[in-house]
This record gives sequence, structure tokens and C-alpha cells, in this order.
Amino acid sequence: MSRKAIGRRSLVTAALAAPLLSSAGRAQAAWPTKPIRIVVPFNPGGAIDALVRVIADGLTAKLGQQVLVDPKPGANTIVGSEIVAKAPPDGYTFLITTNSTHTNNPSLYAKLPFDPAKDLMPVSLVSLGTILLVVKADAPFSDLRGMAKWVKGLGRPATYGSWGIGSSGHLYGLMFEQVLGGQYSHVPYRGDVPAIQDVSNGTLDLTWASPTSARPQIDAGRVKPLAVAGSKRSASMPQLPTFAEQLVAGFELSLFVAAYAPAGTPAEIVGRLSREIKAVISEPAVAEKLVAQGQTPVGSTPKELADMLARETPIWAELIRQSGAKVE
Repeated sequence: MSRKAIGRRSLVTAALAAPLLSSAGRAQAAWPTKPIRIVVPFNPGGAIDALVRVIADGLTAKLGQQVLVDPKPGANTIVGSEIVAKAPPDGYTFLITTNSTHTNNPSLYAKLPFDPAKDLMPVSLVSLGTILLVVKADAPFSDLRGMAKWVKGLGRPATYGSWGIGSSGHLYGLMFEQVLGGQYSHVPYRGDVPAIQDVSNGTLDLTWASPTSARPQIDAGRVKPLAVAGSKRSASMPQLPTFAEQLVAGFELSLFVAAYAPAGTPAEIVGRLSREIKAVISEPAVAEKLVAQGQTPVGSTPKELADMLARETPIWAELIRQSGAKVE
């Protein structure tokens, strides 16, 4: 075939492909054209579910399509996260989850049904969270050192709750024996609300909880918070000291909430959702609601979230290695 014939064929091929490419580009530019689903790998009514519903309402207004929240709890976020990891990358299924999905689970579980680093694309850091240590209101101590002394004199392991095996609360509890001394026994729950209830009625000694879940029982005088994990005090409970302020180091790791998409989702869609999330959580009314839930609104680009995961994951992995925690 002559060079001239090849050139004509290339021109024809390009001419035929151009409408298809422009059509695909228009489809992405028009996104979304139908409702969007955000999977939340936690119980409905819990702290993360409540946070995501506030954001979903704001996204619905900005995107012009209904943004639906779909709670899929189980296995320390694995159940819901797997759904998104294996969903079509068409821009209509997303995940909002805690750092456990990426920073904890790969080190805790011998085998996962998906690879968080490869199968989920970072979209945006949503917020930095706080986690409280809560005990019964009439507990005979009011600070961490008093609790440590009480635990050592119990004559049995102190029971502590978290929202699941391998959760951040579980890992923090494992650190108790290393940092505070005494013996502790983990009791996993499907969410922090039932654990708080058991602390209030005396069937559980202490638990980790979000400010949102704990606030009703604190206000009712049934439980009391002793400290907050993280590097800073909670904006919703500024009077509550951190572990570090009570001279207990090691509980400063960031707990964060972030959004992800199935790998292969078009970059234009991921970029737009990232910008819209930041715009929503920057609105004063939304930010106020997030702060009331114990969250500090942040927002980020996909790259900034990816960089944060790269920094935080090795730190959590080392903590898990030192604790010896494993989930079969």
C-alpha cells in the first residue's frame, strides 16, 4: 500500500474516531446525569453515617443529582469498601470511610478481597476526627492516671469496647497495656453506640467513641469522657484534654475520613467531586455541623490525600506490628 493510501486511511480513521471521542468527553463533562451512590462502611445512624449525610445533602444541591448514602457495615469497613473497589468506574459509586480501610486493614488481615491502594482512587480528605475514651459517670476516677490505678487493682482485665476488630479503637486499647499498664480485654461491637450503652449500664468498663455518639449519654449524665486521642483537642469538646496533655504519649495519630472512587474512574470526574466536597464542607453551616460531630473539616486534592496515605500507612503498620494484632 502506498504512503498516500496509508495517509488517507489514517485521516478517515481519525475522522470516524473524533465524534466518539468528543461524545465521551461530553458525557464526562455532563456528569452526573443520574443519582450517585456513596457507600459508607458503617452502621446507619452512627457517627460516619451522620457526617456523610450532611455532605451528601450539600453535594446534591451542587451536582444537581440526588446523592444517596448507602450504609454497608461489616468487617472493619471491608464489606462496604469491597463493594466500591469492585464497582464500575463510571462516576456513580463512591466510598467515604475512615483511615482504617487503608492504614490498618492491610496490616491486620492476612488476606483482603481487594487491594485498597490499587483498587480505590483517592478523591478528597474530608475531615480529621477525634475519638473519646468514655467511662461510666460514677467511675471512681476522673483522669487517665486514676483509671490506670483502678485497672491495676481490679483483679481482672478491664473490658473496653470499640467499633470492631482491627478498628482504631481496638488498636488504641492494645496500647493501654504497653503505655498505662494493667490488663485489658477487647469487646468488639457493631458501632460505638451499643458500646456506650453498655458502659452506661455497667456491663462494659470503658469504650472508645465519637463525640457524636457519646454526646447524648454524656449530657444525660450516664457516662463521662476522660480524654481525647489525637494531636489536638476536639473542637466540639474543647474542655477535654488529650492523652498527651495528661502525660500519656503515643495516642497522637491522625484519625481521618476521606472519599475514594473505584480505580479507573475518569480523572475529570474525580477532580470535580474533590472540588465539590471541599466547597460543601467549607460552607459555614456545614462546617458547624461537622465540628459539632467532633470533626475538623479539611478538604484536599486527590494528590494531597494520596500523599497523606503514604505518610500515615507505615506509621499505623508499625503500631500494628508492635501490638501483635492480627485478624484471621
